Amino acid sequence: MPEEVRVHYQEEMKKLEATGLGGLELVVASLDRTLEAAEHADIELAGLVIADDDRIDGRYLEVHQALITLLATQSPVATDLRLISALLHVLKNIERMGDQCVNVCKLIPLSGTEPPADEEMVKRILTMGRQTKTLISQAKRAFEERSVEMARDLVRQDDVVDNLNRECFHLALEIGDDADKREWAMTMLLSARAIERVGDNAVDIGEQVAFVVTGLFREFEDASHPEEASRR
Repeated sequence: MPEEVRVHYQEEMKKLEATGLGGLELVVASLDRTLEAAEHADIELAGLVIADDDRIDGRYLEVHQALITLLATQSPVATDLRLISALLHVLKNIERMGDQCVNVCKLIPLSGTEPPADEEMVKRILTMGRQTKTLISQAKRAFEERSVEMARDLVRQDDVVDNLNRECFHLALEIGDDADKREWAMTMLLSARAIERVGDNAVDIGEQVAFVVTGLFREFEDASHPEEASRR
């Protein structure tokens, strides 16, 4: 590859990485509005989040197609191939994060504008959401700085989200015999699960950071062999 073409190629890669990772900022904004809509049972705001997911999908399609075009028209070396592969995975994670926000917002109208809410469960879901926003921001920074240490720390951060999700489950079991309140609690469990999945997607992005840096892909946590993951 001629030097001037190589320089242009590297500049294009940097631009695509920045544009792709910028999708995480869109997700944080979407999650912010999702949490506000959930806290206040704001059906109108939930509808805006659902409609605005097209921006995240558009970012995914734009950068995904540009990366595929680079693969088809250039001859990336091994390190560039790793980065392109990682970015394609990250883009999919971002798209899924946006979808999870949509899933939460689709649940909000099911409970009505004045649901029989349990304050403790709402509090935990909002805390989950705030912690997940921290995960997303850290995942973005880890990728930008190629920091494997920061990426691995996402597992510890995600444990907080997982624990809150379990607390929501136990609260739902103890919600009482009122049918409306039980139905609301089930809806909130689905919301908590969706937020928990956003945290998992952030950890997935961290795994891609390690792949870019080391050339090896390994899950930070392996559900089928948890004792091995804990020793890594």
